Amino acid sequence: MQLEGVYSVLPTPFTASGDLDDDSLRRVIDLFIESGVNGVTALGVTGEVARLLDDERRHVLEVVVSHVNGRIGVVAGTTAEGTRTCIAHSRHARETGATAVMVSPPRMPKLNSEAVVHHFTALAEAVDIEIVVQDYPPISGFAMEPALLARIARDIPKARTIKLEDPPTPFKTSRILEACGDVPVRVFGGLGGVFLLEELLAGATGAMTGFAFPEILVNIVSLYRAGRVDEAAEVFYKSVPLMRFEFQEGIGMAIRKEVLHRRGALASPATRAPAAALDQTTRAALDRVMRYTEQFSRL
Repeated sequence: MQLEGVYSVLPTPFTASGDLDDDSLRRVIDLFIESGVNGVTALGVTGEVARLLDDERRHVLEVVVSHVNGRIGVVAGTTAEGTRTCIAHSRHARETGATAVMVSPPRMPKLNSEAVVHHFTALAEAVDIEIVVQDYPPISGFAMEPALLARIARDIPKARTIKLEDPPTPFKTSRILEACGDVPVRVFGGLGGVFLLEELLAGATGAMTGFAFPEILVNIVSLYRAGRVDEAAEVFYKSVPLMRFEFQEGIGMAIRKEVLHRRGALASPATRAPAAALDQTTRAALDRVMRYTEQFSRL
């Protein structure tokens, strides 16, 4: 499976009582596959992985890989605060059948570049699987400069896919690709897709994010790759309102789950505490932007 195009980050569906909902997870996967995505990413930050028990995270990944059944790629989030723990999660992902693992630097006091490089080197040596290096400072507490990301890509062949979630992502994309020269590096944009067009213009391979209308992302990337840049831009600019609204810090996952619930994929839009729930004002604003986006997505 090629790590390129659109990889949709999966939510972890829960019942109204907070238990795992495997049937809804399978419906979300089917919705994403029908939308034309190249792959899915399980156990990401917006998959509420931090609120899952260890046996639950293993179960979720096993359900995802089993239901995908080789139709598209599967990336598994295996970030952990310790290298040994990260390796253990990654080995389980490899044994389960994941295409790749997605890893942020471990959170630790006074983390430095050498420790980050050592972490990814140890992982690559221990597990025979592709690594998506996730640049997301809110999780790691460490901002990865383009030079460091380029160094990891040059020095660790298994870690030549990067997911950027620390703005300005278009600028960082071009800087990384320039620093890597002839080394083949793939850069995915995240952040709900809000900078997708600019990331593509800078050389990104696509998007790895959890936007609830993945068919729109697929359309943008497909048009861009076909050289129809103006048409890609038109689709992008029309869809940014929902991307922006859905990607609200603190409440974005609740909004995304509500949208997927309205689309018939999730039986319940429930999140696990202490996640925020939608208030009436947010629901009314979502109603408005959804009316526009649903109309546009049918065009």
